[in-house]
Amino acid sequence: MRVEVLYFDGCPNHEALLPHLRELLGSAGASTSIELVRVQDADAAERERFLGSPTLRIDGEDIEPGADQRTDFGLKCRLFATPDGLRGMPADEWVLAAIQRAQTPSS
Repeated sequence: MRVEVLYFDGCPNHEALLPHLRELLGSAGASTSIELVRVQDADAAERERFLGSPTLRIDGEDIEPGADQRTDFGLKCRLFATPDGLRGMPADEWVLAAIQRAQTPSS
């Protein structure tokens, strides 16, 4: 399983996400490292399909439902429309569902 957190300097949200993400990975029994990917400019944001900081991808897929349909890439702090309202980090259930998908062998 590959876990990436994309971020840019100037938005602190990814720093709050990291310890929580480690807890979620641990609770799901996933022992994997987290790769930090720094997005440096608008061109890189387009190339990386960066929807803002933090962007969490597991096995190359954004964990937010519907994110693959979005095109509003850029250097910005990302807000997630979670079941609990707008937040600076994704909903736990999205993260856990993505971890579970990554752990399930495809047939």
